[in-house]
Amino acid sequence: MARREFPQYEAVSAMVPVEGGGYNAAIAVKGLGSGGAPRFHKVLDGEVFKSAMAADEAACAELSRLQGVGEEGELLW
Repeated sequence: MARREFPQYEAVSAMVPVEGGGYNAAIAVKGLGSGGAPRFHKVLDGEVFKSAMAADEAACAELSRLQGVGEEGELLW
């Protein structure tokens, strides 16, 4: 798992289970210092990883490329 802070938001690498097996790579975004659930953004559309670890590694790589998080919590590349 990797984590980055941006103005007003934090982003964390994540994985999302796929129905039928496997995982999607994702980036979870949440307001800095705020409670509640994060918003998950699937990345690498169409790629399904066999293990949670592989999906998280791919999400870490994408998180390193992330340029920022917009005012509405959207990913900025």
